[in-house]
Amino acid sequence: MTNDTRTTGASDDRPAEDYRSSEGLRTLLNRLHSAGRGAWEHDAVAAELMTFAAEKYAALAHKHRLDPWEAASAAFDVMRTKAARTADDPWAVVTHAVRITCVAEERGQGLMCSTHQARRPRYSVFHDPERLSDRENPLDDYHPAFHVTDTHGEDDDLPEPEHDGAAATGAAVEDAIALLTLLGWPVGTARAAVEHVCVALTRVGNRHTAYETLRRDKHARALLDLPSRSWAVLLRALLGSPLPELAATGAGRGVLLRLLIGETLPVLLRDDDLVLTLSLAVPGTSTPSAKKKSRGAG
Repeated sequence: MTNDTRTTGASDDRPAEDYRSSEGLRTLLNRLHSAGRGAWEHDAVAAELMTFAAEKYAALAHKHRLDPWEAASAAFDVMRTKAARTADDPWAVVTHAVRITCVAEERGQGLMCSTHQARRPRYSVFHDPERLSDRENPLDDYHPAFHVTDTHGEDDDLPEPEHDGAAATGAAVEDAIALLTLLGWPVGTARAAVEHVCVALTRVGNRHTAYETLRRDKHARALLDLPSRSWAVLLRALLGSPLPELAATGAGRGVLLRLLIGETLPVLLRDDDLVLTLSLAVPGTSTPSAKKKSRGAG
């Protein structure tokens, strides 16, 4: 009597125990369990079953950045349990267990802890560790721990008036106008715009409030004959960005405040971002995209 595990005359040469179906898998698992120790190691059908499991769960393993045989190993562990042998749908039990194991394996690798710990909610809620070089932007651009705000009130942005305060303010205004004219802005437009911004800033007393007020002031923009793009860029450059994380940077302080706290015109001209932004916003110039559109229309 021979122990042939193949179906005689089967067109697809499948094993007699068709482990592809749930009933066939249950039959095979019960037989291997009854055979005792060493059955999985020496049974040819068991070897075919594990190859089939590696192929079946290859996509799931790839999704969680694992090798297909790691998923097959998880399937092997659950196939030897009583739950798989007695389940109404053994393949459903195996698939569910493999999915959970793959998730835990991926979380364990990300958290640099064991798979056993990664299965526990007290550990899995944490995010994966990140190197400072993993992001394109510097850490201080997005992490709230590095967001620096003025410990004093926002109304203290400008220095207290002193005996030479008027002279310092006047010099800062003239330097701001000179900066714009050096970057291609018409002299009359630059002077009128800077003086209008300074008047509004003096009236309001706060840079960010003045920025929001002037940004919505279409009447002032019409009087200065400035396009909306140039007006928005000019306000942001003169008064600074209102974003809290930029408060301690040049972009957050703005040209007027930088001049008042001691920065000079040559220093501002070495600020490549500021120079490029103001140069591209000169009234009467077109952005590269606008130039392309005009050439296409011609």
